[in-house]
Amino acid sequence: MSNRTFTMIKPDAVANGHSGKILDHIIQAGFKVVAMKYTKLTKEQAGAFYAVHKERPFYGELVDFMTSGPIYAAILEKDNAVTDFRDLIGATNPQEAAEGTIRNLYAKSIDANAIHGSDSDENAAIEGNFFFSFFERF
Repeated sequence: MSNRTFTMIKPDAVANGHSGKILDHIIQAGFKVVAMKYTKLTKEQAGAFYAVHKERPFYGELVDFMTSGPIYAAILEKDNAVTDFRDLIGATNPQEAAEGTIRNLYAKSIDANAIHGSDSDENAAIEGNFFFSFFERF
């Protein structure tokens, strides 16, 4: 079990002015931000990041959404990071997210769901290295 995970505050949350509140929520939950980047993904970058979904019907819309505005990408540190962070952000569908989770508080829909969180230690390393190329070196 790793003590690192990866997250992105998505374009909808950035555009709606929720980035600071989401970051505060993350920090108050005991996560340490060890790397952070404010950036806007190109179609090529978003396509590569979400390549695992390339054959899915929502892939094109996902790439379009993720390139619609800037994001914050971050590597977070805490014991049991992946599991604890998935609990903190809540279900992908904000209608099903537990009360007080980030998606319950800041997401508008299953598509515009405010935040990404890695679903495994392996994917956390892959996703963190996609943006920072030093996930394990911190």
